[in-house]
Parts: sequence; C-alpha cells; structure tokens
Amino acid sequence: MADTTKILTAEQERKLRQPIDEYVGGIQESINQLRKDGTDRVIEIQSALNNLKRDRIYTAQEKESRQTELNAELKKARAEEAKHKDEIAKLIAQAETYLKAHFNSDYYQAVTESCAAETAQAKEKYQAAVAQLNKDHQETVSRLKDPQELKDEKYVHKNRLFDAKMQLDKDLQNVKDRRHAAFDHQYHLLDMLRMSKFTFSETMAQRWENYQYAFNLRSFLLRNGLYLAIAVIFIALCVITPVVKGVPLLTTNNVLNILQQASPRMFLALGVAGLIMLAGTDLSIGRMMGMGITAATIVMHQGVNTGSVFGHVFDFTGMPVLLRVILALVVCIVLCTIFASIAGFFTAKFMMHPFISTMSTMLVIFGLATYATKGVSFGGIEPAIPGMIIPKINGFPTIILWAVAAVAIVWFIWNKTTFGKNLYAVGGNPEAASVSGISVFKVTVGAFIMAGILYGFGSWLECIRMFGSGSVSYGQGWEMDAIAACVVGGISFTGGIGKISGVVTGVFIFTALTYSLTTLGIDANLQFVFSGIIILVAVMLDCLKYVQKK
Repeated sequence: MADTTKILTAEQERKLRQPIDEYVGGIQESINQLRKDGTDRVIEIQSALNNLKRDRIYTAQEKESRQTELNAELKKARAEEAKHKDEIAKLIAQAETYLKAHFNSDYYQAVTESCAAETAQAKEKYQAAVAQLNKDHQETVSRLKDPQELKDEKYVHKNRLFDAKMQLDKDLQNVKDRRHAAFDHQYHLLDMLRMSKFTFSETMAQRWENYQYAFNLRSFLLRNGLYLAIAVIFIALCVITPVVKGVPLLTTNNVLNILQQASPRMFLALGVAGLIMLAGTDLSIGRMMGMGITAATIVMHQGVNTGSVFGHVFDFTGMPVLLRVILALVVCIVLCTIFASIAGFFTAKFMMHPFISTMSTMLVIFGLATYATKGVSFGGIEPAIPGMIIPKINGFPTIILWAVAAVAIVWFIWNKTTFGKNLYAVGGNPEAASVSGISVFKVTVGAFIMAGILYGFGSWLECIRMFGSGSVSYGQGWEMDAIAACVVGGISFTGGIGKISGVVTGVFIFTALTYSLTTLGIDANLQFVFSGIIILVAVMLDCLKYVQKK
C-alpha cells in the first residue's frame, strides 16, 4: 500500500519552498540593486554597441560619435561593476551556502518522497480499476447470449482498459513533471544569482536530469535498438574468435585494417546518402566502382596495358607517375559523374524513381565496360603509387585521412551551405520546397553530381589500395553495402532525415562486422544473410519511427 501520509498537496509544497524562496529572493534583490548601475548597464551598453555596428541609419561620423559616447558610459559602468564585484560574490556565496544546507533536506527530499508515494498510489489505483473492469466485464458477459452483443462488450471492455492505462500514464507523467520542476527550481535560483553561469558538475547534473526526464524506452529502442543488437553480436564475436581461431579480434592491427577497408567505402556511402536523403537510392554504385577501378588501372598500369579498350591498347608509360595518378583521378571522377548526372537528369526531369534511372545506368555501365574490355583484368599499377598517395607511416594507413577529409567536406556541404539546407528541404517535402523557391531539379541533379564525384574518388582510392588489378566485375554488391551503411546510420528512406555522423557509424559497423565474420571463417554467402537481416531490421525501425511521428 502507498504511504499517503507522505503525499504533499500543492499548497504544502509551496510552504516548504517558501522560506528558501524568501531567503534567496532577499539576497537576489540586494544583488539586483548592486548590479543595476554596473553589470546590467554593461550588458545594456554592449548590446547597444553591437546594434550600432549593424545599424545603417546613421552616417559614419554619427556612428563614431555615438560609439565614443557609449564607450565612455561603458567605462563608467565597468568601474561600477568592479566596485561591487566582491560584495556581490559574497552575497552569492551566502545564498549558495544556504541552498546547500536547506534545499535538499527541507524541500527536495520531501517532494521526492511525495512523488514516490504518488507513483505507488497511481499504480494501485490503476490495478484496482483494472480489477473492477474485469469483474464488471465477466458479470456482463455471463448475462449475454447474443454473439454480436458479446463481441460489442469485448470491444467496449478493451477500450475501457485502454482508457485506464492512459489515465495511469497521465498520472505518472504529472508526478514526473512535479519532481522535475522541484529539481529545476534550485538551478533556477542559481541561474538568477550567477547570471546563467554553472560549474561543470552542475551542468552535467542538469543534463543527466533532463535526459532521465525525457527518456522514453520505446523511443530509445527505436533509435538505438539496432546498434545495441550489433554491439552484442560484435562482443560475442570478440569472445568467440579467440576460442575458435586462437587469435584475438580486437587488436591494433585489426582495427587499422577495418579502418583501411572502410575508407574507400566511406566515399560511396557519403555519395548515396545524399540520394537517400531525397527519398531515392542508387543501384549503379558497384558498376561505377568496377568502371572507375578499371579506368584507373589502365592509366596507372605498370608498363604497357595487357588488355585493350574497344580494341585499342593504351600506353601511358611515357608520362610521369604523378601526372598519371592525377589523370587517373580525373578520369574516374569524369566517368562516374557523367553517368550519375544522366541518372540524375532523368530522375529530376521526368520524375522518374531513382530505382529505375540508376538501374538503367547500372546496366549501361556494365554492358559498355564489359564489351569494351572483354571483361579481362588489367593487371597491377605502378608499385610506387600506393607509397606516394596512401603511405603507411609507422604502421598507420594514411588512406584513413582521405576518408576523414571526405567526411569533413560533405559535413560542411550538408550543414553549412545553401545546397545542404535545400537538400534537407527537398528530401523532407519537395512540393513545399518548390513553392518556397527552391529548384528541386537543380538540387536533385546536384546531389547526383556530388555522388558521382565521390564514387570517382572512392574507385580511385580502392584501385590504389588494391594495387590495381582492375576488372569491370570488381565492386559487385558494393551498392548494397553503401545503402545498408546509410540505413543503419539513420539516413531515412522517407527523405529529409539523416546526419553525416550516422553514415560514418554505418560504414564502420558494416566493415567491422564483415571483417569479424571473415576472421571467424564464416562463409561469404552466409555473410549476406547477416547483412540482409541487419538491413531489414534497420528499415523496419525507420518505418516504425515514421509511423510513430504520423
């Protein structure tokens, strides 16, 4: 049974808090008087100076004159502020000492106990209501014979149980609000005393309290359930691998290998993330990778190419190695951007779903590249190139720095440019964006162009990482990895929702999981099963979040 003697009425709670408010309030009034001609006046003058800089009504001479006057007043105000600084600090310390001695013991502890008793009372009330509803339902059902009446009674009973549950949630929320308001009151008093200056521990305490207050288990699981499940799987792999294979999974070398493998994939995921942001996708990523790697291998090939393109054998050995590296990058970017732009044009111009436009370009790319090269591999690139572009410094693979740079650039584009803001707007509601003056066509084509540039960079880096061996079949299935990384990272297929940090997280998760399963010796075909389940769960959670918002 709930201890109702501890439950406080609103009036009783106010009386408990009254001595604290009166004591601290009296000190606050003294502080306000001391700040009137000092700190308050400094803030007022500084605001006037800032407004004066932006004000275009005055002439330059008038501005200078007014600024001189304000600076003179500011000097006096600061002198007044300094004059009362020690006295104000003494009063603040006095108020803080009083709060430490009385707030918890005289007020907050009693409110906490009251809230605990109210919570227990609300739950008992709910259980009694449910018991009574069930009893009444059984009595009613025992008297009814007509099937339709029985069906109606069950429906009504179900609704009554739902109403009782809603009332319980309402009562619990009211208790939660009351305790949270009591907690916040102390920081409200400190806020007034110190003018919004808190210590680190006080800031953390407020953040933790706000997190607990706003925490909802359902929402938490919708946002983080998949990450928790993957974390459990990864921990299990870390435990199982040393037992089965006799080698630890979490080593510095393995972590660096994961980051190294993730780096080229990061470019692909960042590219397709912009398209998913527009409620689209891209099925041509894998074929773009194959085309880009083949083109890069041809340009950077060691010696004369062993294969031909449309019957022509290329020989770039007469060019300096660095120039060949730059040319390979340009060729990769140009090829990938051209085909991405074509898909973007058809998507934007004819309102074609990206699934169709990118599937078409995927077929075109694979068909042309396979026909042109007869599907043969072009061997390796100049052995000096990897050491020039992605050297290992004391065992650290610098290819990771390329991925970091790509993440930083794309983050800046998404969050600090007009194009990035328009990308979110068009993805969230293209009709509303169009009405507000945003060109949906330009934003869509721009997203595809940016994706093409990133695919080109990614294929170029992967070619260097793998020392060439370019083949048009390379990269098959990479589109699924890139799309899955974005979905796991929270880029919503509903459009307009997502963060770059989510993309990075998704890429690392998939790369680490694939690496771990490979190390454990899991068949590559079974790894597709894991990937498929993860994608399915990620999209399911995304859909649930969307339905919840609706």
